[in-house]
Amino acid sequence: MTVLYWDASAVLSVLVRDDHTEAALGWVTRARISLLSSLAAAECFAVLHRMRHEGALTPEAYQASVRGAERGPWRRVNVQPRWDLIQGLGRFHILKGADLWHLAAAKTLREDLPELRLLTFDRQLYLAAQKEGLAP
Repeated sequence: MTVLYWDASAVLSVLVRDDHTEAALGWVTRARISLLSSLAAAECFAVLHRMRHEGALTPEAYQASVRGAERGPWRRVNVQPRWDLIQGLGRFHILKGADLWHLAAAKTLREDLPELRLLTFDRQLYLAAQKEGLAP
């Protein structure tokens, strides 16, 4: 068992069925502690709201997903990634801004939680997490 920092792609796979849902649900049961940042939460709620607006989620599925996000296994964590990590990782990994933030946040948290891993289903972020020793 481990401590998992979840990015939005991993959380959304729990909330809305996709190709990664089974794997994500497996991590829900295996993780000792699951952490969710405010950025990941904002990304998740934005996607859920957009899916509802575009008709990809019924009102019932939307409400269930929002409730799942609010009541899920995730502990809310307030994290401020270290500036030097953001800059250093940004030079080494080609990532979107939010993904760079998640990677730096996970590395920052890992200073106090050495067993922490970053759970993502985003390919580029996963490869970066793997190189940084953060992939589960």
